[in-house]
Amino acid sequence: MATTKTHDLKTWDTLHNNGSFPLKKLYITELEGDGILPKKIDRYNDAVIEIQRLIKETYDANHGFRAYGSAWSLNHIAHHKDRMHYNGFMNIHIPIQSENLHNDTSFNAENLFLFQCGTTIKRISEVLSSHGKSLKTTGASNGQTIAGCISTGVHGSAFQVGSVQDYVVGLHLITGPNVDDSVYIEPKSKAALNDTFAKSISKQIIRDDAMFYAALVSLGSFGFIHGVVIEAEPRFLLNRYVRKIDKNIALQLADTLDFKNSTFKIAAETTPDGFGKTPYHYKVFVNQYSNEAEYVVELMYKHDYRNDYKDPFPIIKQSLYMDLIHLFTKMAENWPKSIPWLIKRLEKSILPKVDEDLTGTLPEIFWDAPYQGPAFACSVGIDHKDASKVLKLLCDLTTKEGPIPGIFAMRFVKQTKATLGFTKFPITCMLEIDGVQWNKTKKIMSFEKYCTRIIEVLQENNIDFTQHWGKGSHWKFKDLVNYMYGEDAVNTWKSQRKKLLSADMLHFFANDFLYETKLVEDDIIIEPTNPQTDDLIT
Repeated sequence: MATTKTHDLKTWDTLHNNGSFPLKKLYITELEGDGILPKKIDRYNDAVIEIQRLIKETYDANHGFRAYGSAWSLNHIAHHKDRMHYNGFMNIHIPIQSENLHNDTSFNAENLFLFQCGTTIKRISEVLSSHGKSLKTTGASNGQTIAGCISTGVHGSAFQVGSVQDYVVGLHLITGPNVDDSVYIEPKSKAALNDTFAKSISKQIIRDDAMFYAALVSLGSFGFIHGVVIEAEPRFLLNRYVRKIDKNIALQLADTLDFKNSTFKIAAETTPDGFGKTPYHYKVFVNQYSNEAEYVVELMYKHDYRNDYKDPFPIIKQSLYMDLIHLFTKMAENWPKSIPWLIKRLEKSILPKVDEDLTGTLPEIFWDAPYQGPAFACSVGIDHKDASKVLKLLCDLTTKEGPIPGIFAMRFVKQTKATLGFTKFPITCMLEIDGVQWNKTKKIMSFEKYCTRIIEVLQENNIDFTQHWGKGSHWKFKDLVNYMYGEDAVNTWKSQRKKLLSADMLHFFANDFLYETKLVEDDIIIEPTNPQTDDLIT
């Protein structure tokens, strides 16, 4: 049997020290050994029994429950004040075989894999590489768990691919303490697994587009995400280039993504007739405190895999020394006028080196995060056509009402089908400011005030926007979620959650973050759960 250690605690914190937050108990579950249960699927199902035992124990104590992985989110979305479960040791993977496929599927079995919730992106990439496969995209690093990534919408800058959740084809959720509270969900319009395999890991099967896309970015509230079926692709290489280019050209590319007709080109990445190729990845770095005429940009171009490329690790591993970050924080708090000067001095350490070219696989380039101490991040999603306009608005806010100890960047992501996915535009520009945490002083506004001002400035200028679920914001801001997604999408998400979960579990799997955003309210009106329709197989 899987075993769980229980720790009585008073506080819990994120990886980036965005708390601390109150906590009563922490559960840590370890799987049964393969010497006792040699079959992966038996160990996988054994874990379901243990998680349901913990859910019952928590429910009987009149407590709420929240699962988390790497604690990577920079806010309290993963937190629950009662009991939390650490998923990091739940990392089984099962390759899907052709006999497991649905009769009507369009998927190739060799590209499908079931990963247990606590498997990190780094481990997934290792598994896929051994099969000659790769993830389609990741975030900027590899430490997050797969369940955490999809719950909050983790993204990179692959604007022809999408976010991490966009290559998920099926979800296995534990929705309560009872034996039948184990559900496999996939879209009816694109079924992947047949009933035989789905029933080998769950008690119920739901094939329903609305349910699947609502549960895809669930914010951890549709139950315990136990397994995720993803679609990989053949391993590929990325040629990475870092250049300094005229800021007007960089912003024009952000607004248009027209690399074919741009005056800026990478000589090695052009068509035979001299036009620029469209990259896999485009990122713009902006130091809002600098008046330089050029921006640093990062481009990556996708190519077929080969094994005769130079080792990229000597370049990738270079990073800012951690103690320097702490020094920067203290200087910024005590001498706020020094922030622009400090960022300028640290620019060479913060930004990738210009004219530094390398080739590597996706997991080689998006490697371990160099800094894991106190940090903040705010990220807004906008239509890429508004990129330069919104950049100016937020740079003006940051310099005129700041200074704030961080630096801006823009990444670009293809539209998601997830109901509450923040990459909702045809191509979303994720405009983000990352930096080090600071304490409010007489001369520097608080982080909470800065987050509020971002929302106010965007609304005052009638900007349609979203915000990254796993980053900083004033999440209590009045009617924020409805403003970002519209009432129809929000109501769809809520109604699908009510269909899936029992009355008790609606609150059991909620937390303060969901109450603050009004995605869960105390006066929930309960609709019939688990309706017997053609899309539900028990």
